[in-house]
Amino acid sequence: MAGQSGGPWGGGGKPGGGSGGNNDGGQNGSDQNGGERGGKRPGGSQMPEIDELMRKGQDQLRVLMGGRGGGGGTNGAGGGEGGPQITRGMVVLGLLIAVAVWLFASFYTVKPEERAVELFLGEYHRTTGSGPHLAPWPFITYEKVVVTTERSEDIGVGARGSEAGLMLTGDENIVDIDFQVVWNINDPAMLLFNLRDPRATIRAVSESAMREIIAQSLLAPVLNRDRGVIASRLEDLIQLTMESYESGVNIIRVNFDKADPPQSVIDAFREVQAAEQQRDRLEKLADAYAARILAEARGQAAQTLEEAEGYRARVVNEAEGAASRFTAVLGEYTKAPEVTRKRLYLEAMEEVLGGMDKIILDQNQSGGAQGVVPYLPLNELRKNSEGQ
Repeated sequence: MAGQSGGPWGGGGKPGGGSGGNNDGGQNGSDQNGGERGGKRPGGSQMPEIDELMRKGQDQLRVLMGGRGGGGGTNGAGGGEGGPQITRGMVVLGLLIAVAVWLFASFYTVKPEERAVELFLGEYHRTTGSGPHLAPWPFITYEKVVVTTERSEDIGVGARGSEAGLMLTGDENIVDIDFQVVWNINDPAMLLFNLRDPRATIRAVSESAMREIIAQSLLAPVLNRDRGVIASRLEDLIQLTMESYESGVNIIRVNFDKADPPQSVIDAFREVQAAEQQRDRLEKLADAYAARILAEARGQAAQTLEEAEGYRARVVNEAEGAASRFTAVLGEYTKAPEVTRKRLYLEAMEEVLGGMDKIILDQNQSGGAQGVVPYLPLNELRKNSEGQ
């Protein structure tokens, strides 16, 4: 007001006094008019407008943070004195957020196929089953382990050219074996605390156990008939070894997939196997032929022996019969020599002349020949009649 009127008494006065009394007011007025004129000039500075926008933005930020908005003033002095302020609502909200985060980190759920191992300050606390559980964080932490899933380790499969499946048999032959070990977890705490790398441990134990069994076996049974026996022995040996480690691993089964000679000699080995099979076939044929010939020879020998026994019995019986007959004739001859002699003569002549053609010549009483007596050949007539 003083700058505009020059004082309460009007705009007059002495030049010196008016000049001295209106010095500050004149400067302020000129500054204000100059500022107004500067804001209206096209090429003037835009800094006052930018400061105003920054001030309004700071006021809105304070309101959002729970404080009060800044007062007026073009220099922004009232807003600069405020700053962000922490209210009771902000503290409660922060506490609620912290509790929610703690509950989220402490509560966990275990699926039916899982087990959880809880650690109290890094040491084993307990093993929990399926369902929701509370583990106050950060004092108790947990780690979930899937226990029902079947895991498998393939040894020697696809490893042609490497030494994974090459093993030495008891008869100093090399065999290439592919097998699979199927396992799961029965104690997750033992698995986590006693084994650093369960898969590598199982692979090493399985390969070592298989090499031990193959070193005690021959090549032919391994390739042919003993695969089931070897798989059963291998499963028991792996399980026993893993139990000695307190690993918490359960061996479900062992699949004995393949046992072949090494790839570099498999063709020659197959040729040897074919030759051995041919040899076995020929040996069986030879054995069958020998058995047949031997049976025939034994049969012929038995037949010859039986015929000899029959001939011996017949000759002995005939001799005994002739001796008995001779003894009987001798007894009769002793009683009547003439009659017996004549009968023996007639029997001998009957035996000699019985099968001969005969012509009978009759003799008269004086001893001269009367002539030929007709002889009727009854035997010949009988033969002729039978032939017709």
